[in-house]
Amino acid sequence: KEEIAFTYRVTTPNFYAKLTMRFEGFLELSTWDPDMLEWNVFWVSSTADCNIYMGCTANSFCDTNTSPNCNCIKGFEPRNPQGGALENRSTECVRKTQLNCNGDGFFWLRNMKLPDTSGAIVDKRIGLKECEERCIENCNCTAFANTNIQNGGSGCVLWTRELADIRRYVDA
Repeated sequence: KEEIAFTYRVTTPNFYAKLTMRFEGFLELSTWDPDMLEWNVFWVSSTADCNIYMGCTANSFCDTNTSPNCNCIKGFEPRNPQGGALENRSTECVRKTQLNCNGDGFFWLRNMKLPDTSGAIVDKRIGLKECEERCIENCNCTAFANTNIQNGGSGCVLWTRELADIRRYVDA
């Protein structure tokens, strides 16, 4: 498996800092206080933004331009529809209509981070059209996308599980 690494360098002599990834999914930057002999939290990544892994439930996406930040994907609705929007980050999104593997279609989701690819199927040899066809043929397929969007797009990734860890990017 591939790993992702983050490095930083403190350029001030005798100044110590540590960056901690908290279990809840946010980052904490602390500095060492030599007089008190303790670490002091200097900065915390916002828990209200969309950078937290699984900040919203499956089949929803995080959008910093909406309130609340979590929104069901088109074709899904909150499990408890009385409230309409997702009132909090734990509200589940469920399909409005069940898949029937006959005439199901897809909605384009633009300016989105790709969902978590754990368990996704990747084929770098095919294009978007064949990717869509493979997804339609697989009754468990929930989404598809290019793996490379340059030069008209290439490669294919298929999701067959719930879509998780999605966020909308701000329009440039």
